[in-house]
Amino acid sequence: MSAPDPLDPLNPPTPRAYPMGPLPRLIFASRWLQLPLYLGLIVAQAVYVVHFLVELLHLVEAAFGSQTALQALITSIGYKTTAPVGTLNETVIMLVVLALIDVVMISNLLIMVIVGGYETFVSRMNLEGHRDQPEWLSHVNASVLKVKLATAIIGISSIHLLKTFINADNYTDRVLIAQTVIHIAFLFSAMAIAYTDKLMNQAAAAGSSRH
Repeated sequence: MSAPDPLDPLNPPTPRAYPMGPLPRLIFASRWLQLPLYLGLIVAQAVYVVHFLVELLHLVEAAFGSQTALQALITSIGYKTTAPVGTLNETVIMLVVLALIDVVMISNLLIMVIVGGYETFVSRMNLEGHRDQPEWLSHVNASVLKVKLATAIIGISSIHLLKTFINADNYTDRVLIAQTVIHIAFLFSAMAIAYTDKLMNQAAAAGSSRH
């Protein structure tokens, strides 16, 4: 059997595996120090699940007339009005639902960081061919992960901004302007990250085509 032609793109040579020295082995093994960080994020995810279920339970109880649950919801969302709130109204429901959506989006962000970060920076999870493998994980790398995280942060910021506008009477103009400016800054940051990633991919594609 003839040796593979190094110039044949369809039959590239198998790279040789060189033994690692003690220092490179130690440095490479240090990636496992990130494992407690990802496990800690899993604990944070569990806390968010408990918070979501508690808020959902209060919403259901308030819908059936529980004043204790209603006051708990009003306190949690920071809703204030000059008139006393005796029943669950549309504004309170909307703010609570937005808060629940906010929890879900932050949970999605945690999943991306935990799964994508572990796969990218620690070790392979061997999910290829698994029926529940996330679609985005099949082509994830550090650049893709940054763009997805930036997009998720924009979504979370949008929910917070919408909650603020709905409950605008409880905020000063300074707070409203500051939150809007921060949201716009997130948008420009995500656009800059995506544009930089696009330039890097174009440069890498150009370099591979020359070879």
